[in-house]
Amino acid sequence: MEKRYSEMTDYELKQEIAALSEKARKAEQLGIVNEYAVLERKIDMAKAYLLDPATIQIHSSYQIKDTDEQFYVEYVNGVFAWGYRVTAPEKEDALPISLLTQKD
Repeated sequence: MEKRYSEMTDYELKQEIAALSEKARKAEQLGIVNEYAVLERKIDMAKAYLLDPATIQIHSSYQIKDTDEQFYVEYVNGVFAWGYRVTAPEKEDALPISLLTQKD
């Protein structure tokens, strides 16, 4: 039975990320877009468990990785930042903390 990311050590998470990255590379080469997208999300989730949630400042805006969108963090629960996209402030959203980067 597979372990949850929350139960894995940093070493196991890094191995999982490497394995998922290889699968994603193969899916991309084969043109399997849906599988590639799912694997990329799994990689983002695994990376979130390698980060310290305390580094995310609440009531701050962050850039969402690989987009021009801004995300305003209202609170952090586990490895998820809860808040809203600045373009849609009426809709609450949650993102893995690995998708958040400091604004440029």
